[in-house]
Amino acid sequence: MKKVLALFLIAACSATLVSCGKAKQNRYEAEFLTLFDTMTKIVAYMDDKKQFTAYANEIHDELETYHQLYDIYHDYKGINNIKTINDHAGKEPVKVDKKILDLLEFAKKSYILTKGETNVAMGSVLKIWHQYREEGVSDPDRAQLPPDRDLREAAKHMNIDDVIIDEKASTVFLKDPAMSLDVGAVAKGYAVEQVSRTVKADGLDSGLISVGGNVTAIGAKDRQGDPGNVAIENPDKQSDQDHLKIVLLTDASLVASGNYERYYEVNGKRYHHLIDKDTLYPSEYFASVSILCGDSGMADLLSTAVYNMPFEEGAELIESLPGTEAMWVYSDGKLKYSSGFETYVDASK
Repeated sequence: MKKVLALFLIAACSATLVSCGKAKQNRYEAEFLTLFDTMTKIVAYMDDKKQFTAYANEIHDELETYHQLYDIYHDYKGINNIKTINDHAGKEPVKVDKKILDLLEFAKKSYILTKGETNVAMGSVLKIWHQYREEGVSDPDRAQLPPDRDLREAAKHMNIDDVIIDEKASTVFLKDPAMSLDVGAVAKGYAVEQVSRTVKADGLDSGLISVGGNVTAIGAKDRQGDPGNVAIENPDKQSDQDHLKIVLLTDASLVASGNYERYYEVNGKRYHHLIDKDTLYPSEYFASVSILCGDSGMADLLSTAVYNMPFEEGAELIESLPGTEAMWVYSDGKLKYSSGFETYVDASK
């Protein structure tokens, strides 16, 4: 209890539920800012605060493990993580936790599914954009674009076949010494999916977990069968309308990718973090793309991939995947949907 109270804001909302002899249920929330460089929020209906705090602790600790293993910027004592693999590129294999092996295997399958649009081996290019974005945010008057020659040179080092996974030895080796992994397109969603499976196995049957907008609904919202209500954020931050749609989720995930969070401006033009593998520049097809499906990891990788595809190509991919839906938001505010997306929208709001 002491540990979680130091990290979370936990509140019991005034609303309670009573039904047909069942015990009263309180709605609890927990928030923390320490993982995946974003806000994590947990919502669940529980019999009491102690029960909720136990699950909140478990979710935090599991997410912290994934955060440290998938981190590309920081070292952690006694842990070989993605940064460790990058630091040893072209030198030697690195022995890693199975959670890293599983993520990279998942990422390789994602690469094939999306025809290379989701590529965790693209770190050499993304690293350059990250540097220029950080500098541009800290000093907007001196913001610059990366030189094309640097991007083209970095793009020579993003062949995912150079990521060598040895499951028997539990090692990962980057054959190309100039290669760098960046798992940002899959890590949060994949981690949320694995953690949600763990807590479900441990008895959590109703709740929402949101990590930076990667939202997973476990069961129904309140143990009464009602779906969870999740808002799709409006990418137009100048609008008075803060969300575009309310989506109803039961045992499903919703993930959005867009141009409205991680970006900087050069000469009045916005350059965001979602980089097209062909142009090596931020994609300009859409303002945001939201994916709804049963697996948070899949939703995360698809949101990045479909964001970087023309509508027709992305729609074809989505329609080929059972139980998967999408909503596209164009820069002018126009919306497009996959064939079944609107069946999940709360039409009353």
